[in-house]
Amino acid sequence: MQVMERLFEAGFRPIAIPPYERALCMRKGECVAALAPVPNAGLKLLAPPSYLVDGNFSVKLKRGDREVFVWKKREVVATPERVGKLEAFKKELQKILESPSTQ
Repeated sequence: MQVMERLFEAGFRPIAIPPYERALCMRKGECVAALAPVPNAGLKLLAPPSYLVDGNFSVKLKRGDREVFVWKKREVVATPERVGKLEAFKKELQKILESPSTQ
């Protein structure tokens, strides 16, 4: 519960994303991560955090001379600003997940 509280305090919010109904998907801005409980230890990442495209997890691909975040046939350019936000999201999430419990 402490990890969840820290996530909420930092502005992360749950989001439902099919087909990840069994995972706890947490969103902040346009970034998202799928988390799973660890018995007696909090939460862990199920997959690397991702940028949201049409409300779904995307993958970053190289298309010609540019990089894009893609979900199905929809893509958005992986601008330095978007990539920076995703990196900041990853770092903040990892810091929260790795912070010790205060019981």
